Parts: sequence; structure tokens; C-alpha cells
Amino acid sequence: MKPGTATIDNITEVLHHIIDYTERRRDVLTRNIFDFRQANYCPQDLPESEFALRMTEAISEHVHSERLLFCDSDHVRFHCGGDFEIEPVPDSAARDLMHNSISDYLKLQIQKLSENLMNNRIAAELLRHQQQRLSVYPCSNAENN
Repeated sequence: MKPGTATIDNITEVLHHIIDYTERRRDVLTRNIFDFRQANYCPQDLPESEFALRMTEAISEHVHSERLLFCDSDHVRFHCGGDFEIEPVPDSAARDLMHNSISDYLKLQIQKLSENLMNNRIAAELLRHQQQRLSVYPCSNAENN
């Protein structure tokens, strides 16, 4: 059974968003490690659950209607052409740790970076797999009917 091109393109678009998100999150978390000694520094993070919900809703729409629909939220906004904006939000739990235990604060940031790297690698591997499938099945189902 050959996968439809639209299906591959939709999955590819979701994976690109996830990879882009994890790269942006890496930058925010890295800033938390390097800038925490600045006066009045407030650690930030990207809104993980908000972004995950946007991706889940897009995939659900795809399953239901075979199209992707990316909906905006408070901190995530999608644009035509596949781009999106995401605003970092203050991380109050990290801020409290930063004031109480620098060691625990840094461990938290490193843990978040590790989890983020794992998510990035998984999405990149799935994307690589999708691109291999596309090269094996370059024609859409419509062309084969």
C-alpha cells in the first residue's frame, strides 16, 4: 500500500513544527543557564502543553478530515506558509529554585534540555523516515488510479 502524498506532507509539516519548536526551546533554556546571574533575571520556557495541544488538535483534524488545521492560542500563532510564532513565558518554578538552590535550578534546566533534545531527535528521525518513504513512493495515489 502506497501512502498518499497529502498524508506524508501533513505529517512532514507537523514534524517540521516540532523540530522548530525544540530548537527554539533549546535557545530559551540555554539562556536560562547562561543569564541567570544577571540582576532581576526571570527564567523562561516555551509553553510546552500549549504547543502540544496545538499539534494534537492539528493531527486530530487531519485524521478526521485529511487536512491540517493549526489554530492559534495565547502564546502560539501560526502564519501562512508554515511559519509560527511562540512567546516564551515566565517559569515561576525555575525562578523559585534559582532563588533557593542554584544547583537544583541548574539541574532542572539541564533536565529540560535533555528531554528537549530527545524530542528533537525523535522528530528528526521520524522526518528522515518520512522522507525516505516519500522517495520510495514519489507518486500520489491519485496518479496510480
